[in-house]
Amino acid sequence: MATTSPRSITTAEYRKIMVYSHDAFGFGNIRRMLAICNYLLKHIPNLSILLISGSPILHDFRLPSGLYFINLPCLNRGQSGIAVKYLNADIKSTLKLRSQVILAAARNYQPDLVLVDKKPMGIQGELQSTIEYLKSNLPVTKLVLLLRDILNAPEKTIAEWQRENYYRQVESLYDRILVVGMQQIFDLVREYQFGKAIADKVHYCGYIRKESGLKNRRTIRQELGIGKNEKLVLVTPGGGEDGYCLVNNYLQGVVQQSKCFWDRNIRTLIFCGAEMPHQHQQQLAQQAQGLPGVTVKEFTNDLMSYVNTADLVVSMCGYNTITEVLQKGKKAIVIPRIKPGREQLIRAQSMAQAGLIEMIHPEALEPDLLIETIFVGLTSPESSAKIGSLDFSGLPQVTNYLTALLYSFHNNEKPLIIQSF
Repeated sequence: MATTSPRSITTAEYRKIMVYSHDAFGFGNIRRMLAICNYLLKHIPNLSILLISGSPILHDFRLPSGLYFINLPCLNRGQSGIAVKYLNADIKSTLKLRSQVILAAARNYQPDLVLVDKKPMGIQGELQSTIEYLKSNLPVTKLVLLLRDILNAPEKTIAEWQRENYYRQVESLYDRILVVGMQQIFDLVREYQFGKAIADKVHYCGYIRKESGLKNRRTIRQELGIGKNEKLVLVTPGGGEDGYCLVNNYLQGVVQQSKCFWDRNIRTLIFCGAEMPHQHQQQLAQQAQGLPGVTVKEFTNDLMSYVNTADLVVSMCGYNTITEVLQKGKKAIVIPRIKPGREQLIRAQSMAQAGLIEMIHPEALEPDLLIETIFVGLTSPESSAKIGSLDFSGLPQVTNYLTALLYSFHNNEKPLIIQSF
């Protein structure tokens, strides 16, 4: 699949982008937005980016020059809806605080472009006052909505967009909609019933290709003490807040099949995820004690290094994790999250149907099935030809579209022509 190269910009005038990432559950959104911010700063000179996020782990990431963040009070997605995560405050006052912080940032930063992740008006409308300010006081500021490949089940998404009046707001307020996915995998325009006015703003950019990890395969294998003839299974439930069941089933399977793991020279590395409750992490660490070749860690901000080192990955089916696994051409067994949304299930089913991964429905998950699927996966042929059909030009494509918007309203340049190489 051809990739694209963003157009070279040489002007000395600074451009300012404000990025909004609500981050109410897991780490997927912030990791995706940081990848985009890093790429933009590398390829658009004289750029400044202010990231507004509710992620509790932003400080764990290396931020490049030109990028700074404002951390909003953290929220979480509970059983009864959005809840406050750390503050001893009610949701209404916390959302008001978040909304005022975002508005103050826009007033003082005066962005040329605002990139909004997933929710057109933010969580429970917290972006509304900022967008109204921009339209009234900075009408040349461009608004861009970034959508991942799949939002949720079509019936759920359509109902939400109708209830929240997103269709009208996107049609009237946003300049572009960039989808970091492939229409062939999931036709977002068709499935979510976007009308022509919205569909004309949609551009499928391909999946996001992440930078290589900080460490090479040899270094990781040496650090983990993995022998030349040993294979590594990486187990990662993403942020980990709801990942206990996956890891617990895996460890139970290792207990039942410990001799097979030993005979087959299989080693295991488990990342529980920083959001997994501490008591669950302790239970899993105790289960892993004494198991042959099993290492349990809490979290890494360099997952790509470990994905690259693994021979097979067992994970959920979040956007970031599965695209990183497929980017590296790794075999994957996924157990998708099915509540509160079906996004992961739809992604897993689509990719399994395309022959890219193996999927186990979480309601069918049991230790024996998981371990047997792993044994089969480790001995099955590579599916590199199918993985090679995926489009991973998301970052340069997003950069091209944003570059065109950033500069078009200043000097009326002709529309950007994306060239392949």
